[in-house]
Amino acid sequence: MSQVQVTILAAGMGTRLGRPFPKPLTRLADGRTIMEQQVANIRSVFGEDVRITIVVGFKNDLVMEHQPDAVFVYNESYDQTNTSKSLLKALRASHEGSVIWMNGDVVFDPIILQRLTPYIVSGRSAVAVNTAQVGDEEVKYTVDARGLVRGLSKTVTDGLGEAVGINLIGGKDKAALIRQLEACDDQDYFERGIELAITADGVEVTPVDISDLFAVEVDFEGDLERANAR
Repeated sequence: MSQVQVTILAAGMGTRLGRPFPKPLTRLADGRTIMEQQVANIRSVFGEDVRITIVVGFKNDLVMEHQPDAVFVYNESYDQTNTSKSLLKALRASHEGSVIWMNGDVVFDPIILQRLTPYIVSGRSAVAVNTAQVGDEEVKYTVDARGLVRGLSKTVTDGLGEAVGINLIGGKDKAALIRQLEACDDQDYFERGIELAITADGVEVTPVDISDLFAVEVDFEGDLERANAR
């Protein structure tokens, strides 16, 4: 397996959690920040050679000082765009091959990354999903007759589960996703780009069930409490 590429999307202002600094720098009960937990998990699974790219925007200097060994991509329109445009910048800056990416607010079990590893090796695209719950405000998914992702958004009806914010685009599918992220509106989430790549380009995305593993996106104080209670 060639050098693994992992991107952390950390450009947003995190207004719902209400901190005066980037949300990934929020401290967990174990003393680490959310981002320190993410980087430790990434390195524990993929080794020190992994290429970690962080998309920064809001108070970017704080994130860069926090993770000086990462590669940084700057979304200068962080206050006017959503995750579709942050991911677009990261994929344009990536090397050849697959890219895993995650939202910068996900607290998770590193075994999730192990579960995605076979898809990296085979060059396939995947979305980590939790089938144990389907929240109204969460990104939900549906599948086609082959069991591949068909719909992926907060507005999906009859969702089979939630996307947990950890995803993988195969090297052969990356150009299509870049094209569709370019076509996304500024306020679209990256999931819209995935949906467009599926419908317009025939990209095949496998839902990978991680319901038995811990993963929470920290949007509100209650989410932070859940992350700390794990």
